[in-house]
Amino acid sequence: MLPDGLWRIIRIGAVGLVLAAAVAGLVLGDSWLWVAVEWSPPSHAGFSARDGFDTPTTVALLVAAPVKAALLWLILRAPAPGALDRRARALRRLLYLAVAYALVLWYPITLLSDAVDAAFLLALWTAIDVLYLLVIRWRSRLLRAAAGAVFAVELVGMADVLLDELDLPELASGGIVAAALALGGVAATLVTLAGQRRDGRWSRGTQAAGWASVGVYALVIPLNIFFGRIPGGGHEAVSITMDALGLAVTVWMAATARELAAQDRPAVDLPPARRRLPRVAVAAVALLPVVVLIHPEQTPHLTYTGWSAPCFDRPRFGDLKPAERDAAFLCRARNTDGGVPPMFPESLSDQEILAYGRVLCRTNDRDEQKAILTRAGSERPAWGVDPWDLVYVCPEIVGATHPELLRSTAEAEAANAASIAEENAKCRDPWPRTKGVVQATATYFLFADGDPGYLVYDPGDEAADEAAEQAMDRMFDERALVGVAGSAALVGHIEDVIDLCLTVKAFRTPPPRRTAGWEQVDEVPIVSRSGTLTVPEMSEDGEVGAGAPMPNLAIAGKGRYRVRVYVRLGGAGEEHLVVVFPGASRKRLTLKP
Repeated sequence: MLPDGLWRIIRIGAVGLVLAAAVAGLVLGDSWLWVAVEWSPPSHAGFSARDGFDTPTTVALLVAAPVKAALLWLILRAPAPGALDRRARALRRLLYLAVAYALVLWYPITLLSDAVDAAFLLALWTAIDVLYLLVIRWRSRLLRAAAGAVFAVELVGMADVLLDELDLPELASGGIVAAALALGGVAATLVTLAGQRRDGRWSRGTQAAGWASVGVYALVIPLNIFFGRIPGGGHEAVSITMDALGLAVTVWMAATARELAAQDRPAVDLPPARRRLPRVAVAAVALLPVVVLIHPEQTPHLTYTGWSAPCFDRPRFGDLKPAERDAAFLCRARNTDGGVPPMFPESLSDQEILAYGRVLCRTNDRDEQKAILTRAGSERPAWGVDPWDLVYVCPEIVGATHPELLRSTAEAEAANAASIAEENAKCRDPWPRTKGVVQATATYFLFADGDPGYLVYDPGDEAADEAAEQAMDRMFDERALVGVAGSAALVGHIEDVIDLCLTVKAFRTPPPRRTAGWEQVDEVPIVSRSGTLTVPEMSEDGEVGAGAPMPNLAIAGKGRYRVRVYVRLGGAGEEHLVVVFPGASRKRLTLKP
């Protein structure tokens, strides 16, 4: 333990430094004044003093400086002499660690991450609360039990903060946990003060500091309202004022640690006639935070908005547990992606939206849905609600007509792969005896609302997009089956189809023309600047492209090639054969008709 003389030097030096720094801040500028009084850089408060503080902020800083200096003088008093057992010694050290955190350690810890800060506070106060129960002589089983209950509620609230920082499911939501945490802190202070009073080791000054810390909680709301009405610097003034008053809590913690070894003072035993009232008060303090956490079922919840973090994933129905499905529907009901209005107004609670959703499940047409949405106050009632949204609240109804909506992501991918494989199996190679150096046969899926065709192109060409646009323009301008421009050829279709059978083959020399049995045959020039020519494949989450891997048709590397396209209508629908081979000719040929 440090000698009393060294404690006195530390006290005088620290307090003198605070006052001197505040005076220097008046001369050096607002940023220095902020650092001198708040003990943190201006950037930590989220604003800049570049243009100078307004009057309320400057006044709050000047008043806070001597107040914090006086409270720091009380905090840095030397510990009371006396022997301590192992538990009391551990409690004193942890309380001084909490004091150090409140004064200086909070800033470097918060620089790491908010999750580290929350975990540190949870671990620290769990140890302190356990040692409070073991070290304080409560002299009443009821009071000790009440303290345990209050400490548990306080720690649950702190654990909820940590879960939130780790992006894990929280214990509860909204302002309920915040209110319970605040009340839990007040209740923990009150019940600890009651234990200190009955223990007899702590002086009236220490207990007065404890009651002052309770008063800080009581002043939070009025101060925020008062300073919030001041134009300009109200928020900074509130922050400065509450920071200064918050040191009262630190004074109490330091005094509690300092007097752990003090000689016993007379314990307070109330007369029998007055014992019932304190017991009722203690029980009320212990139960109040728990009661706040319990609210009637009809209380409106507003758990998810369209911008809530869990709403960005958009999982499929089959990927969710039953307890998670209501939340998925709430995300969709409040979604505002693309600037569109949500399905339901923001004023509706979770329960009301879920109830409307289940009613919508039983509608027969869009008109009934429109009437229900209008009654709910929706801004877009005419849009109705789609089955892929309703499946989350009534899977038994939607699944009867749309069983594919009940699938998980893995099941949907497997079903899609099976469907594509089935479509690919319908297509046959129209030149089975003429083998290309590379070749492939698959179904090519087009846009359902009218796709002009598919590309044979060089994806490695820097001007590939521009070439594709020019090829499309030429196909329409020339009313040709194939539009070509540089490294891209756009192949159209002769029927209004949403998919076609496509075979691609690459040869080293021009193959025979063999136009018999084909309705149209065109041959056009194309260039490969990167040594690649291919046809787009369907992406994992796409609906357009070839249903199987397509080979590189530029088998001779970079250079000029010829593309011959055969088209006909058959039993499998529209069939295309694309033949690619090296060729320097730049002529366009129509081989049939």
